[in-house]
Amino acid sequence: MIRTTPFHERLAALNETGLWEHWSNHLAATRYQMSEKFEYFAIRNSAGLFDSSPLYKYRIHGLDAERFLAGVLARDIRTCQPGHAQYTIWCDDRGFVVEDGVILRHGPSEFVLTAAEPNLAYFGELIGRMDVTIEEVSDDWAVLAVQGPRSRDLLSALAPAVGGLPYFGLTSTRIAKVPVHVSRTGFTGDLGFEVWAPAADALTVFDAIWGVSRGQGVIPIGMIALYMARIEAGLLLLDVDFHSSRFAWTDADRSTPIELGLGWMFRDLANDDREFIGGDAIRREIAGKTSRWKLSGLVVDWQDYDRIYDRAGLIPPKDHTPIQDEYYIYDDDLNQLGYATSQMYSPILQRHIALARVPLDRTAPGSRVKLELAVNHRYEYFDANVARTPLYNPERRTA
Repeated sequence: MIRTTPFHERLAALNETGLWEHWSNHLAATRYQMSEKFEYFAIRNSAGLFDSSPLYKYRIHGLDAERFLAGVLARDIRTCQPGHAQYTIWCDDRGFVVEDGVILRHGPSEFVLTAAEPNLAYFGELIGRMDVTIEEVSDDWAVLAVQGPRSRDLLSALAPAVGGLPYFGLTSTRIAKVPVHVSRTGFTGDLGFEVWAPAADALTVFDAIWGVSRGQGVIPIGMIALYMARIEAGLLLLDVDFHSSRFAWTDADRSTPIELGLGWMFRDLANDDREFIGGDAIRREIAGKTSRWKLSGLVVDWQDYDRIYDRAGLIPPKDHTPIQDEYYIYDDDLNQLGYATSQMYSPILQRHIALARVPLDRTAPGSRVKLELAVNHRYEYFDANVARTPLYNPERRTA
């Protein structure tokens, strides 16, 4: 059964293309405008509205909630104080990533965790005798992401408390007299917020945000524009940049946090006294430097790109459409090194960029690889330089 989100009535009226796709059994707009690039530039120049409601949402509460999450999540939840959110992951016993999500901490023993896939039974089996309750609240909340440089001013006009939110801050306030939660989070790598509204009051909240944004260049954005922004930001996408270890057939489809570039979560691991799932394996990997690769950014050499297309008698394409599939990378002797998981032409960077699994001896910024792409029905090999992620990181994102 295909479901609609609490915002669907308003968003369907704004969808000029009539294009929808499925996300967690819900309809999600592929794009609203005839050009998804128009939506992309709304994110980067004004603000875009994205319906994040299909995310799975779990309320975790009880006297032992923090202790439970400290043993289940790989990132130390104890460093996340009430009134803040945290990007986090959970791993299996071998230190491979199961999934990622964002956790909101509303109080000492009150949390809400988002996930892309169902995880209720997985977490429930880990409770044991602890005083913890996990409830699925996916249908209780509508979530509207407001992303872009004008997002703070727009929401502050409705809820002044939003104006002072730090990066990954969280507040409870009101919009149009409706109690809401607002977190300074998102999936675009830009200044942005997510508004959590009770499902029954979702349209009231949407109308208030839509009304205050008129004349500001603010429009709804679909999945394609979101994917464009997240590749520039180096944000991981499940089943594209990594796979859940629970469902992978072999270790070639499993990834550790260190390999995914999430080693920053464990900078203080020497002083971390937790026993968490996958912790021993992660400590061994860090100590032994046994990572197989690291997810890194790539920037294609535009002169080499143009030269190869010119030689083929073709105009070099600058296609912004995200390609979220494997394209292999090589050394100068065409020995395979790894592969790109996501790529696109970045309109704001004006370069072809990618996220790729790069061997450890090539992860230094400026290291060169060759990216395999088809030109005139044959493979060509384009020079590309390794770069740190995020590839696009405006100061306003965290300011």
